[in-house]
Amino acid sequence: MIYAAVSGQSPVISGGLQVTGWKLLDADKNLWSAPVPTGFKNTRQLYVNGVRADRTRGRLPVTLTKTNTGYTADSPLMAGWRNPSDMEFVYTGGNSIWSEHSEGLGDWTEPRCPVAKIEGTVITMAEPCWDNSTKRVDLPPLPDSTIKRRAANLVGPASIGKEPTYVENAYELLGTPGQWYCDQAAGTIYYVPRTGEDMTKADVEVSVLEKLISGEGTEVSPIHNIIFQGLQFSYATWLFPNTSEGFSDIQANYMVTGPTGYATQGLCDLVPNGQCPFGVWTKISGNVAFAYDRQIQFLRDAFVHLGAAGLDLGNGSQADTVQGCVFTDVSGNGLELGGVDLPEGTPAQVTCDNHILNNHIYNVAVEFHDGIGICVGYAQRTVIQYNQIDHLPYSGISMGWGGWPDKIKRAGVANNSENNLVANNLIFDHMQLLADGGGIYTQGLTGSSLANGEKLMGNVIHDQYGSGHGIYTDNGCKNVTAKNNVIFHTNHDNWGTPHGDYYDGNAGKQHDAFDFEDNYWQQGDPDSSAESVTLKNNHIISALDQAPASILQNAGLQTAFKDILTERFNDPCAPESPSRVAATSGNGSVFVAWNPPVFDGGFPVKSYKVTSSKGDEVTLSGDDFRAKGYATFSGLVSGKDYTFTVVAHNANGDSPPSLPSLKINVSAAVIQPPPAPSSVEAYPGDGVASVHFQSPDKVDAGSPIIGYVCTVNPGAREVKITGRITITLGGKHAIFSVIDGLENGKAYTLEMAAVNAAGTGAKSPPVSVTPIAAK
Repeated sequence: MIYAAVSGQSPVISGGLQVTGWKLLDADKNLWSAPVPTGFKNTRQLYVNGVRADRTRGRLPVTLTKTNTGYTADSPLMAGWRNPSDMEFVYTGGNSIWSEHSEGLGDWTEPRCPVAKIEGTVITMAEPCWDNSTKRVDLPPLPDSTIKRRAANLVGPASIGKEPTYVENAYELLGTPGQWYCDQAAGTIYYVPRTGEDMTKADVEVSVLEKLISGEGTEVSPIHNIIFQGLQFSYATWLFPNTSEGFSDIQANYMVTGPTGYATQGLCDLVPNGQCPFGVWTKISGNVAFAYDRQIQFLRDAFVHLGAAGLDLGNGSQADTVQGCVFTDVSGNGLELGGVDLPEGTPAQVTCDNHILNNHIYNVAVEFHDGIGICVGYAQRTVIQYNQIDHLPYSGISMGWGGWPDKIKRAGVANNSENNLVANNLIFDHMQLLADGGGIYTQGLTGSSLANGEKLMGNVIHDQYGSGHGIYTDNGCKNVTAKNNVIFHTNHDNWGTPHGDYYDGNAGKQHDAFDFEDNYWQQGDPDSSAESVTLKNNHIISALDQAPASILQNAGLQTAFKDILTERFNDPCAPESPSRVAATSGNGSVFVAWNPPVFDGGFPVKSYKVTSSKGDEVTLSGDDFRAKGYATFSGLVSGKDYTFTVVAHNANGDSPPSLPSLKINVSAAVIQPPPAPSSVEAYPGDGVASVHFQSPDKVDAGSPIIGYVCTVNPGAREVKITGRITITLGGKHAIFSVIDGLENGKAYTLEMAAVNAAGTGAKSPPVSVTPIAAK
């Protein structure tokens, strides 16, 4: 059976309704309203001329104290807001920087819980979301005293942070262009237009349906042989987070759900009455979904303006093909393959022999930010090749599951994954919001040996923003081979990290097997072969074009599919707002950092304007922001409190302002330059060296590190090291950078110094390195 577009036509399978009858309600606020359309029940998404509008959001206007059932506020202000149960509290993870803290259930998460009610100063949160997000049970006492006591899920902490990062979906927060609120009781939608939007002419759509296409066979009678070609799937929602379950995030758009989820779900034999198998948490739904199917093909389709995952090919999906498709403006995971509830499924249950080829996946996970471009559970013989994946809040590709038990010296979940290939993909501008992820992330056992384990071949990964690893082999990840990949400007580790092997009675005496050869990177770890981990013949580069042209040119879409890069599904627009604005002060200066927009409107961000709460402004070019990672204010009034907002600018105009930073007090206290960095090492390359170091052990609390200087001798050449990496990573985490312009065979010494608001600090003892020509 074939469902295909007629030649020259662009059919849209839509689950939306058009909103008409807009009227100006408040000219001072430019606030417009319209009645909900006939047939409307509820939604989380609204689009104006194809551009997603944001639900209203803002910082909390009160100070909260956490309780067993929610919070106590220092003021009854929010009790007077209309429809309190419409509101959601959002807890963003990401890197903790300066005034902006990670509040999620791990840096890789962004849980959100609905408010149940507000009475006076008492805020009661919806259940079971609250318990599932604040009471995740700890492991019972373990006989091995060397194992750290932790949450029994082994993934993240037991509770969200002390306060939400922001509150969403409240009428009282209306005022920012591009934001909307639906008062269901009144049957009215409110919206503040962006610059250039004419609400008397705009096409406004709300998503209503939750499924656009759904097909599920059985183990003995799978649904089969269906082709979808040239179709656009759009305007579907997902209302599960609107229920009292909320979105109690754990990883990759999997959630803890149910009234006892925090105490039993996916915890198997680690707790009383635990649900097996370990790690069986609840996956986000797909707006287009198939399971127990054979030979389903999606060819040159578009998954756009969707409120759940774009496409879910679930358990029992076999010999399916997704090729030449575009996934963008999707609330959750772009494409899901397989699940995590059948690790040792029968031949009819296993997900196998699927091909994901030549797709463009960008600006997905736009609402549920821990989502992935391509998320694969337990699968066999998957081919993920020639895709371009860019502009994501979190990771590009996630493979596998169930490896976390190695944290308590146990084997990961036994599974039948094998022979999965991830090759020739181009992944960039990812991890734009959250942290502890990567370009390609793998979890758990990938095969019974290196021969049939996961293969990562010829991928190009660059410009990662949040901390993590370009290629990330996480807990229990065994039998992965990575060859001929390019990993550049991932800001943090290019590859990490070896873990103890507890499979097959190994008791952690060696590492999980991993073979990393002939890759091009900046990390520069020397060749070694020990404890089942091989690093061999990898090459240090200081620029992307130093990698072989054959690898660079073969990554991403093949020529016949490059035309999908120019497809557009919305009017030209300004970027979305920057996020997670952080500030710090010292020596009379103020430094402001932020996360860039994930969605840049389809045009590069040219500049940022940072504005203080008292009207001071600083403008920073996009190039300078990428190079430095922060803006600097001087001349602010000492002893006064300030907040800061950031606006991004592209060829189409200005974004709405970001949420303000948390308040800081400008300090004129004299600070000292920082002490020297520690643990300095240097690894040789061809005309280059990779220098590794840790931030100084003791840093003046008045001013954080904002950069480093490497002095190269002979010649006393100073190389400045700046950017997001320098303000993100501290403590014992290694920072590295490539020093180029060196002569092969010549001995050099490198000395590192840290920089803060007071200037450049002391130098570390010199380390020696002699570059060597590539073989």
